[in-house]
Amino acid sequence: MDADLVIVGGGPAGISTALFLARAKPPLRERILVLERERYPREKVCAGAIGARADRLLASIGVRVDVPSALVQGLSVVAGDRSLRHRLDTPIGRVVRRIEFDHALANEARERAIRIADGTKVASVEIGADGVRIETDRGELRARAVVGADGVGSIVRRSLGLPRGAFMAQAVEVDTPAADFDPPRELLHFDLEERDLPGYAWDFPTVVGGEPLVCRGIYELRAEGVPERAESAPGTAERLMRRVERLGLSGRASPLRRFAERGLSLHEPFARPRALLVGEAAGIDPTLGEGIAQAIQYGAVAGPYLARALDEDDLSFASFPAVLRKSRLGLDLAIRARAARWVYGATRPLLERWVTSSEPLVLAGMRYFAGERVPRSALAQALVGLAGAALERGR
Repeated sequence: MDADLVIVGGGPAGISTALFLARAKPPLRERILVLERERYPREKVCAGAIGARADRLLASIGVRVDVPSALVQGLSVVAGDRSLRHRLDTPIGRVVRRIEFDHALANEARERAIRIADGTKVASVEIGADGVRIETDRGELRARAVVGADGVGSIVRRSLGLPRGAFMAQAVEVDTPAADFDPPRELLHFDLEERDLPGYAWDFPTVVGGEPLVCRGIYELRAEGVPERAESAPGTAERLMRRVERLGLSGRASPLRRFAERGLSLHEPFARPRALLVGEAAGIDPTLGEGIAQAIQYGAVAGPYLARALDEDDLSFASFPAVLRKSRLGLDLAIRARAARWVYGATRPLLERWVTSSEPLVLAGMRYFAGERVPRSALAQALVGLAGAALERGR
């Protein structure tokens, strides 16, 4: 065997899985191999928002990813004729550029003697009873098990014969200078005004080459139970460019960037004997498309699990779905998967009214994003706000 475990994909999910595995079982670090298709630093299209809960998780194993960041202290939401802005006194997260963040995270793994072969393209993955055979453009590798951390187009997922997933999304983004009526720079802004869009627009602060800019984008969810965009309605790219034009920034926007996302549905398989999926290969948040923090959370769950499995030579991975479901990440994704059809379905007006009128709900969301404990009393107050929004809408 060339390795006990090959991790396909060197983004936050794959590298975090390696880091947490090595922390749980240090002797295994020399038997882990991460394969990354591109050479670092490599571009990855992504809005770049990371909840502070991800940085807290990495800090728990002594990892700090120090890259240029736009600190975030709160949220701004606009929906119809309602809006809400709220900020805390301390940061709840930051916005990074993936070209810098992923490279720095990989360097943290290399400093801990984890092997990473970047610039290695995987052509095929064959999973057998005795091991895994991985064909790359640098030759063949053999391993006891494989982890698919290779994103939406995961070759590991395809090798398992799994479907695309219940939730798929398309997103487009550009970088522009700030506009006069942008919300304060320390806020993540979400725009839900276009009701015919099963998704939202965003404006996030970002730092590009040392220059403070704004990443603007459109997220569109496609899933059963979520109304589809009408054929006559503008597409995601057209919506975004119209939005940029309304801001008077069409001549100052970066080239359009597109990317796809997969949301997790916990009833679908994401583990097989000798193979399991993490990050976007398995699925992330379908409601808002948040992915970086959840990729790191996947690593925090999968790493120790894999360390035990390799140590005990139990590579069936039969218990991994249950372990994930019981984790904080699994509970969060279960809620978000159920919420997606409510947020973008017939109850959307009610939920928009709730979000823009319930300070306890927004505070609870920001505390969770930051990785802080959310008191049950805050959740109770948020539910009271939902009842109030329902009564107001009824009237």
